[in-house]
Amino acid sequence: MNIAYFLLPKNRVAYLYDDYTFRQGLEKMRHHGYTAIPVISRNGQYVGTVSEGDFLWQLLSETDPDAQKELSMKSMEQLLVSDLLKKNTYPAVRITVTVDELLDSAMSQNFIPVVDDTGIFIGIVTRKDIIRHFAEEQRTKDAVLV
Repeated sequence: MNIAYFLLPKNRVAYLYDDYTFRQGLEKMRHHGYTAIPVISRNGQYVGTVSEGDFLWQLLSETDPDAQKELSMKSMEQLLVSDLLKKNTYPAVRITVTVDELLDSAMSQNFIPVVDDTGIFIGIVTRKDIIRHFAEEQRTKDAVLV
């Protein structure tokens, strides 16, 4: 089976550009209600994924411990989404990956970014869609046995 069957294409996925400001990234995540979101460059390369935790930890690290107050969102305009990217905890897979390899990735992340052979982001595969597919497949097998 080809993983393109599971692919949610880029035009149906929310993502951030790596040159978005901290504020733009946080607002887009909030608008969509996501806990993690892919980050791409302006030329379409997948560069990583940021999570709510990445934003939270950045806010905490920018807090002035002497003044005991958080910095304003206005001051966060100087930070870029690319500043939040750490070692990528959501590695992308190529569209040519096997379903077994896709399943291995789905064990540790709720969505898997998918890239083409040149590293261009083309969409995601969600763990939910994978589980749904195999659950339906199992129900079909069970119905045949009855």
